[in-house]
Amino acid sequence: MTPTTFAAAIRARDPLVGYWSVLDSPVSTERIARLGYDYVALDAQHGLIDYAGVLASLTAIDTKGSTAVGLVRVEANDPMPIGKALDAGAAGVIVPLIDTAQDAAAAVAAVRYPPLGRRSYGPMRSALRIGPDPADAHEQTVVLAMIETAEGLKNVEEICATDGVDGVYIGPSDLRIALGGASSTDPTVADEFEAALVTVREAAAAAGTAAGIHNADGASAAKRLTEGFTYVTVASDLVHLEQVAYRHLTAVRATGQVR
Repeated sequence: MTPTTFAAAIRARDPLVGYWSVLDSPVSTERIARLGYDYVALDAQHGLIDYAGVLASLTAIDTKGSTAVGLVRVEANDPMPIGKALDAGAAGVIVPLIDTAQDAAAAVAAVRYPPLGRRSYGPMRSALRIGPDPADAHEQTVVLAMIETAEGLKNVEEICATDGVDGVYIGPSDLRIALGGASSTDPTVADEFEAALVTVREAAAAAGTAAGIHNADGASAAKRLTEGFTYVTVASDLVHLEQVAYRHLTAVRATGQVR
């Protein structure tokens, strides 16, 4: 999938599935990008990836045999990290903590060159494959606004309708806590959480905007697609590494030959 076709698919609200990466491990990211996912999202907010790691992983995602484009969840709704992620070759940014339409408009402005926005021109790597002309860059890059706070949920209709927002993306851990959960997986707020997901989906559909959500596993991602989400992410490399390693350890211990 190229940045152009990915952006077109998001804007057409086509079903897409991606993978979430928090590890600064370009080789493993490259292998994941060859599995068939539509995108790989690099977490520069909570992940263990600095700018050099983002650059190397975006390069790895774009190597021969990859089916995916690279997205970056930036560390903040700020022109500097947004611009650097795009200059490094990201096909789009996932922008955290979008509470209002004004926040969403600021994120869009950071992605678009003047006169549509305020992105500074310096596509060091992205010029090789995205753009480099501003009009082409605008066509090929997407802005995904995270809905993960009580205020963002309250203003989701206005956020979805903000010009230039290509999609909204639910951060389920933060959203569950924002709804009163004692933890990121607190089951006592399950009803409120599911109702919030419906609110976001319906607001996005009404605005013609893509609705995405983060998921712990593939089965959960498939379920969310059937509910009406248009893009879903499976997370994450660090968690899955731990889970698989533990399953192998458990299998060996089950033989009774080791403690």
